Amino acid sequence: MRGAPRRPPSTTEELSTASTEHRPAREASASAPEGTLHRSLSLRHLVIYGLLFIGVTAPMGTFGVLDARSNGAVALVFLVATLAMAFTAWSYARMSVAVPKAGSVSAYATAGLGRRPGFMAGWMIGLDYLFIPSLAALFTGIASHALVPAVPVWVFTTTAVVVITGLNLAGVRLAATVGLVSLVVEIVVLAGFCVGAVVVLVQDGPARPWLSPLVGLDGFTLTGVIGAVSVAALAFLGFDAIATFAEESTGSPRQVGRALVFCLVLAGFLFVLQTYLGALLTTTTPAELAAHPDEQGTIFYTMLGDSIGSWFGTTVTTVRAVGPVLSALVAQAAVSRLMYGMARDGQLPARLGSVSRRTGVPRLAILVSAVATAVIAVAAALRSDGLDLLSSMVTVGALTAFVFLHVAVVGYYVVGRRTEGRVLHTVVPVVGVVIVVAVLVLASHLALEVAAGWLVLGLVVLVLRERRRGPEGGGPGPRVDVAPGAR
Repeated sequence: MRGAPRRPPSTTEELSTASTEHRPAREASASAPEGTLHRSLSLRHLVIYGLLFIGVTAPMGTFGVLDARSNGAVALVFLVATLAMAFTAWSYARMSVAVPKAGSVSAYATAGLGRRPGFMAGWMIGLDYLFIPSLAALFTGIASHALVPAVPVWVFTTTAVVVITGLNLAGVRLAATVGLVSLVVEIVVLAGFCVGAVVVLVQDGPARPWLSPLVGLDGFTLTGVIGAVSVAALAFLGFDAIATFAEESTGSPRQVGRALVFCLVLAGFLFVLQTYLGALLTTTTPAELAAHPDEQGTIFYTMLGDSIGSWFGTTVTTVRAVGPVLSALVAQAAVSRLMYGMARDGQLPARLGSVSRRTGVPRLAILVSAVATAVIAVAAALRSDGLDLLSSMVTVGALTAFVFLHVAVVGYYVVGRRTEGRVLHTVVPVVGVVIVVAVLVLASHLALEVAAGWLVLGLVVLVLRERRRGPEGGGPGPRVDVAPGAR
């Protein structure tokens, strides 16, 4: 009835809207109910967002660290890290089918464990989503300041935040289009490196044995590889942001899961390929890198200049300077969808759940996340140790949220009796929890302390919320319909 008051769409209604998989994106957006996110992202757009957040050349910055730790088996490190993160991708894929909501891990934990764990899962991953765009903006500020020393780092940092905020406010498709162009440039540069590396290897031969990137140089060390995997796994953090765009996907609920898995596999392949070729061309040994840690962060770029040419090393460095802005773009969009989903479920102020009628994006949530990003990034830019401080703070929040995710799979499918494959829906999440906990244990002490403080603050907020809600707020959470095919 036209005169009836509008109400928030149920999960069933969302799934009905999701059936627009074969409609043009423009038609799907135009038919979106008022006050809801516009369905305008295809499978390609989702993969683009995931790859932008991860960064296809991410291993270049950590190559030296991982090479030193693994005694040269750096390609094996990324191969194992890809397999390790596959457990988390599987859990995301399963929950994204059953609960296709913008709240991502918060919505999944609410459906599988209850409202309170759902709030804490969203709260913890929010720490990661707030610090990542701040760190990315600071990276851009530092790189730009190196090119134009007359302009302070904080000015470039603030400018980066303003640019990504403007793109996100303009609409999700425009942001995805800009991201596609930048991603293509990054992939072209990576392809140029691979071609150049192959030419050098054919003409001059490798600086290390052909199998050393997989088995190590002068012996295989299991403890070194495991320690390096714990660091390499952090390079994949961000692919999970795809799940926050579930309500803007033009396909079925399974499309988000497909994008998650495809993004992880593609990123893993690119990571293994570039580190394998890079290791063969690196003349500095892992022992020398371990003895000179100051060279670890730049050894990949040094190798590019020595083996392919200084011009190419400069090109790659420039691309790596621009890349963080794109990661910040996706991170800001992801945290705004997280706030939108939690606000709609009554876990954050309701105004954060409003959507722009014209652009179909959660405008207020984007602005709030932009202010937080700017404050954190500029504060870090004004400190001499700001980069080290921010670097140590990211990732722990996301890893903690991954634990909630895996447990939610068991709660939703096994305890909730929504699947016949109970063994699979128990074993995979349990292995996923073990892997995540192992990475958490090896995280920096400062990161763990910050995460612990954030966790305590979240518990305080939760208690205050429950007191304001009264006795009726203690229920298990909103009813969630099972999506077709979720079993």
